[in-house]
Amino acid sequence: MFKPHVTVACVVQAEGQLLVVEETINGVATWNQPAGHLEADETLIQAAERELLEETGIQASPQWLLRIHQWIAPDNTPFLRVLFALDLPSCLPTTPQDSDIDRCWWLPPQQILQASNLRSPLVAESVRIWQRAERYPLALLQAFQWPFCEGAPARDA
Repeated sequence: MFKPHVTVACVVQAEGQLLVVEETINGVATWNQPAGHLEADETLIQAAERELLEETGIQASPQWLLRIHQWIAPDNTPFLRVLFALDLPSCLPTTPQDSDIDRCWWLPPQQILQASNLRSPLVAESVRIWQRAERYPLALLQAFQWPFCEGAPARDA
C-alpha cells in the first residue's frame, strides 16, 4: 500500500539571513530547513510550528505557504513535503530541543545554495522558491472537521 511520508518545512528569514539546522547523518553534518514529519494529532501548520520549536527553540507561526512537493528520495522513499515561510524581525538566538539537531545557523541564501552538505536537493530548491517571492495564503490549507483545531471539542484519549 502506498503511504508517502508527509513532512513540513519552514524557510525562516531575518535580516536577509535564512535559518538552517545542522544534524549529523551517517557521520556527515548536513543542513536542512527546520522540518519534520506530520503527526496524527496535528494540522500541517501545527506541525510546522512544532518542528520549528523543537529544532530551533523559536516559537513562531508560518506566515505563508510556498509550495507542496511530491518527491521520491534516492532510497525510493516517497515524500509529500509542505513548505512554509516566515519572516522574523531579527535573527533570534536558537536553542534546539531535538537531540538530533547539533546546531542552527543564520546564513546568507547564496551560502546555502552553494553548500555541498544539504540534507536533500529540496533544501536548495526551497531557497530558490523563497527567492522568487511567490507567497500563498495559509487559508489554502484547511483542516475539515478536524477535532484538534482551536475551539473544537477534544478527542477522547
